[in-house]
Amino acid sequence: MSDLERSLRFYCEGLGFERAEGYDLDDTMLPGLDRALEVAGPVRMRSQMITHGEVKIELLHFACPLPTGAPAIRRNELGFTHVSFIVDDLEYGVERLVALGGTRLPDTRAVLGYDVIFVADPDGTRVELMARAS
Repeated sequence: MSDLERSLRFYCEGLGFERAEGYDLDDTMLPGLDRALEVAGPVRMRSQMITHGEVKIELLHFACPLPTGAPAIRRNELGFTHVSFIVDDLEYGVERLVALGGTRLPDTRAVLGYDVIFVADPDGTRVELMARAS
């Protein structure tokens, strides 16, 4: 992620996660970190855990080297394409996440037994919100 504090606000204030343990890491304290992370050195980063009940997510913020690439834009792409959350109020959830730096993704609303819509987090990772259909 490009801005750790912005991402923490999105996931913690917007989706109810709590900040958990975090680690500032670099390749001077952990020789070989660049190889383990499959990036070119030097490496300076923060590994920040967030939790919501039994769910734990690791947010990675690279100060060096800077992040590159783009998140998936369709669910049939290889790799991690999105994360899903059940919410009580879909519209409120979307509004809250947009106010915290997210982007409502157009034409993603559907009723599939659940009312579903996608929002991109501040770095573009797709977040699916689901609520029981009214």
